[in-house]
Amino acid sequence: METQMGAVSAAFYFLSQHPFLALPLYPLAALAIGGLLARITGWSGWFCLGIPGLVLGAMSPFFGSAVNAIFLNAAGTTGSAVIVHSEETSSTLNDSAIWYYEAVVRTADGRDVETSFDTMSASIYPWRNQILIPPEGERFMVKYVPGFPRNIAIMVDQSPYGRKRRIAEDREPVETAAAKLAAAPDNARFRDTYRDALTVFIAAHGKDADPTLLAEYRAKLAALGNAPAR
Repeated sequence: METQMGAVSAAFYFLSQHPFLALPLYPLAALAIGGLLARITGWSGWFCLGIPGLVLGAMSPFFGSAVNAIFLNAAGTTGSAVIVHSEETSSTLNDSAIWYYEAVVRTADGRDVETSFDTMSASIYPWRNQILIPPEGERFMVKYVPGFPRNIAIMVDQSPYGRKRRIAEDREPVETAAAKLAAAPDNARFRDTYRDALTVFIAAHGKDADPTLLAEYRAKLAALGNAPAR
């Protein structure tokens, strides 16, 4: 079973790491399936499967890594990794440079496996409209299939850098509400909005945010006339 899943993971790795090389494989595979079905059923319309195959091939450079990440999250084992080298390439994506990364994966059974990826091919879970690569030298969580551990999904929300980013994003509504109340201290609606923002943040990050920040937010919430969430 491990060998079979390793082969599947290797296939996903190829499709996500080399989307342009893999592009013709989609319509060819679809045509092969269509030809087989046409031979079995005697209906030549099955050859039209080549059209969706061509569409999938065209989309693969943009969604191949996301599909790979979904597969690894569902079927993979938890491990960790560290980016040991990063360098800017001459290629660009949306006017931003594409970076190349080398990493060392530590598997659940203690093996160290070398792997590499770039900005476009990185498989990140959960998928967002952002490419969130971990900082070089900082350990992060991954999922991989033991039969092919080079293929990894970066688990953003389980990694320290991802949690820090989420906390920073969730602080923005609190700080915005605080600024509005500071601009209009007598505005009851601004006061309620600030109270709600503090309550939501404390409830969401009562266990993973900086203790000093939590103490500050709880004190501010108490000053507004509400007990801090626990």
